[in-house]
Amino acid sequence: MSMLLAASFALLAASFALLAACGSSTGETPTAAASPTPAAAESAKPVEIEFWYGLGGNLGDNMKAKIEAFNASQDEVIVKGIAQADYTETEQKLQAAIASNNVPAAVLSSNIDWARKGYYAELDDMIAADSNFKAEDFVQTFLDQGKVDGKQYFLPMYGTTQVMYYRKDALEAAGIDPASLKTWEALADAAAKMTKKEGDKTTFYGWEPMWGEGNMIDATLSRGGSVLSEDGKTVTIDSPEWIETWEHFRKWIHEDQIMRIHSGGQGWEYWYKTIDDVMKNKAAGYTGSSGDQGDLDFSVVAAMEQPGWEGVGEGKPVANAIQAGIVAKASPEQQQAAFKWFTYFMQPENTADWSMNTGYIAVRQSALEDPAFKAFSEKNPQISVPLQQASHASVPFQDPTGGKITDALKVAADQVQINNVPAEQALKEAQAKAQSELDRISK
Repeated sequence: MSMLLAASFALLAASFALLAACGSSTGETPTAAASPTPAAAESAKPVEIEFWYGLGGNLGDNMKAKIEAFNASQDEVIVKGIAQADYTETEQKLQAAIASNNVPAAVLSSNIDWARKGYYAELDDMIAADSNFKAEDFVQTFLDQGKVDGKQYFLPMYGTTQVMYYRKDALEAAGIDPASLKTWEALADAAAKMTKKEGDKTTFYGWEPMWGEGNMIDATLSRGGSVLSEDGKTVTIDSPEWIETWEHFRKWIHEDQIMRIHSGGQGWEYWYKTIDDVMKNKAAGYTGSSGDQGDLDFSVVAAMEQPGWEGVGEGKPVANAIQAGIVAKASPEQQQAAFKWFTYFMQPENTADWSMNTGYIAVRQSALEDPAFKAFSEKNPQISVPLQQASHASVPFQDPTGGKITDALKVAADQVQINNVPAEQALKEAQAKAQSELDRISK
């Protein structure tokens, strides 16, 4: 190559270099268009969020599986599941996280008072922007439970109601038809018949209510009781409906010793001890969550609805949505990622699958038309019991005091169930405390 030709090539190359340096009308060079800048590459990474949930055992395993399935289904979001001991610990740790500004984006928890304080993000704009959300397809009582002052702060992940599980062999041996147990009085008679004792010691219990105020509140609502007066100004937890119902439970547990409860322990320890008593043939049955079904062997046990009371009518236990929220202090990107995770979990086929694996109630009406769910319910009739009960259930109490009335009921329940305090005394003390808190916020 001559020196003149080499110089011409060099000049031509320099000209192309100059054109490239000047860039195109869009301000991008060919090289820049092909290789993203470090900032662009960073933004293309999936958004990673933490999801806190207080589930253990089979429920915890199923939640892990759902998280893994979501992560594998797309490349925009990575959910890191963080299991807590229970729902209460989730809220306690969330409170500390909010205070330290080091929050998870998504939590299986809800708190009306915290929503009003701005700890949770409003979800209405996200819902409006999602054409696949289809609010009308949700079980409305569950979706409505996530609203605070008319705005959607929480989304229902699954529904729950407490039902009755019984050993088929225990009832059969005692000649008891489970269809006859439509009232608490009938259940108590059956429990007395099935209870076995050696001297003063009960070796086999006829029934085991679950520790806490929940079972006894359900039974009270079924008797016609209420927490507040119609005008919302008076706490009514010392009415005859409450006292008579809770006194029945005290007598069954402490005097008749045909029922017992497990209390205390870490997390859900008391719950699984109760289940174990029935599965290990130490009790004829227990009152527990619809979500227990994944932990039970239905070749041994069967399910039925909670009873009502003689002369009153069918049971009206609470049907409650287990809700999830997005923490307001999470970044906008994390909030959108959390919403994407929630809507995946609530897709009809996923909420149906969750129901089949856990016993919890699906939150979408269309889930009931899912072919797999239809086939499952034909072979496993227990899955329909929570759904049937939810059709005539009570709505959860929304505590206007931020939990003070509920706290008073928890204390009263321990007094009755554990300390053998007469129901009238325990409930009147609880009413006085609760009324004081209600009066304080009403001023």
